[in-house]
Parts: sequence; C-alpha cells; structure tokens
Amino acid sequence: MNSEKKTTHFGYQDVDWGDKQEKVAEVFHSVAGQYDIMNDVMSLGIHRLWKRFTIELSQVRHGHRVLDLAGGSGDLSMAFCDKVGKEGQVILSDINASMLEQGRNRMIDAGKIHNIDFVQANAETLPFTDNYFDCITMAFGLRNVTDKDAALSSMYRTLKPGGKLMVLEFSTPTNAALKPVYDVYSFSVLPALGKLIAGDSASYRYLAESIRMHPDQDTLKAMIHQAGFEDCQYHNLSGGIVALHIAYKY
Repeated sequence: MNSEKKTTHFGYQDVDWGDKQEKVAEVFHSVAGQYDIMNDVMSLGIHRLWKRFTIELSQVRHGHRVLDLAGGSGDLSMAFCDKVGKEGQVILSDINASMLEQGRNRMIDAGKIHNIDFVQANAETLPFTDNYFDCITMAFGLRNVTDKDAALSSMYRTLKPGGKLMVLEFSTPTNAALKPVYDVYSFSVLPALGKLIAGDSASYRYLAESIRMHPDQDTLKAMIHQAGFEDCQYHNLSGGIVALHIAYKY
C-alpha cells in the first residue's frame, strides 16, 4: 500500500495537499486591508484595464445571473450589478472571509446592494444548483486553488447551457525579452513594495512564485476543455503577463 501523502505546490514549496488552502488563506487575511492599494501599485493601475476588457467581453445584460468567483474587493461585481439590473443577480463569492468582508463593505458604500449576494465558498465545491448562472468569472484566483480540475468541473456544473466562463489570470509572457525584467520586478520589487505598503513581503513573494507555478495559456486551455467546456479561446494581455480565457457550456 502506498502511504505517501499527496502534495501540491504553495509557491515554490511542496506542501501537503490538505494544507495549501489554509496557507493561501493566511496570505489573503494578511493583505486584505491593503489589497486594492497594492493592486494599483504593483500593476501601475493596469489591472483596471484587464478587468474592463473582461467585463466588455462578458456580454452580460439585464436579467442575467453572474457568479464572480474569488471576487475579492468587488471590482468585477461592481460593474456587473449595473449590467444585470434589478431583474438580475450577482453573487460575489470568495473563499476568504477577510476578502469577502472587504468586498461587501465596498459594495455597501457604493450602494450596490439591491441585486447582489455575498457567499463564502470554495470554488472546488460550489454550493449552487446545477445550470444556474449565465456567466461565471474568476479573476486572479484560479492559481490559488488546490484542485483546479475540481474547480473547473464545479463551474461547469453550475453554469447554464449556453453560459460563459471567463478566467482572468496571470500567465506566461510571450515576449522572451520581457522575461528578465519581469523576473526582477516580481522577485525583487514586488516583495519590497509589499513590505513597504502592506507590511508583508512574504505574501507578495508567494504571489510571484504562484504565478510561475500556474499553468501556461495552452495548458489551462486544455484543462478547461477537459472539464467539459467548448470553444475555449484566450486573449494575451500585456504581452501574456495576463491571459483571459473564455469558454462555453453547450
């Protein structure tokens, strides 16, 4: 009998399969209060353009039901609330209670509470009925999931036939000349900014490592197809630093 424990990666560390979720939770509990500021600083504000592009391609409209997974502080949910109108529904979901609280408070402050619900949930085992959502988005969250295949299958189950999946995530730069600069920024500048602004360099070192360990564009595309989705295409943004994968359930 094989008694070896199943392992996975937490950044560049090998950890027990069951421990990754707690370690990721510690990272986001630590940075939740400064999450929005750090997003602006570390991306020079470009994350707003990546998310705007996602929203524009979503084709979400009045009456739609939208699930914003790993929704964090609610950037996508904020826009989707306006698009679905009073007849629609947005669910802002995050596995991390601290991040979900940030998103909830921000949405309340903006008066976006008439058509939104907040659900703390694990993407691997979504607590929603089958064939429920018109669109599911996950922005900068999939790389932190322990079992990505289970998460993609769970998204497939809860999406309506004809519904759209959108995964916005850091990916693999397509320009070789960009790689040395990107590495210096990721492993030297980013942790220093994390220490200066959020008082936490280790969490941002994990961020850089988790990006390097995430599947590249074509590997993720294959995983999405394996989960049952069809017609998966991806858009490289900022030279492949980020990629938006779009697929459908037919």
